[in-house]
Amino acid sequence: MSDQAKTRKRTLEGVVVSDKMDKTVVVAVQRLTPHPLYGRVMRRTAKYKAHDEANDCHQGDRVAIQECRPLSKDKCWRVIAVLERAR
Repeated sequence: MSDQAKTRKRTLEGVVVSDKMDKTVVVAVQRLTPHPLYGRVMRRTAKYKAHDEANDCHQGDRVAIQECRPLSKDKCWRVIAVLERAR
């Protein structure tokens, strides 16, 4: 495996559901997955805490987050871009 393949970091898109912490936002990421038995497509949501250095994100914003080294007990993602502002 090459060095570039090892260091590729996951990026996800989601919506900010909480911005009450200092330099941290909670991002809800939705994915569609089929039910294991019935096949119906279900919507699954996972929440990630992401580092927001400038406190730039607010609730309802659509953001892109990228995996990084652990920054705290349960924060190992970083906000890389605000894709769409909340109205």
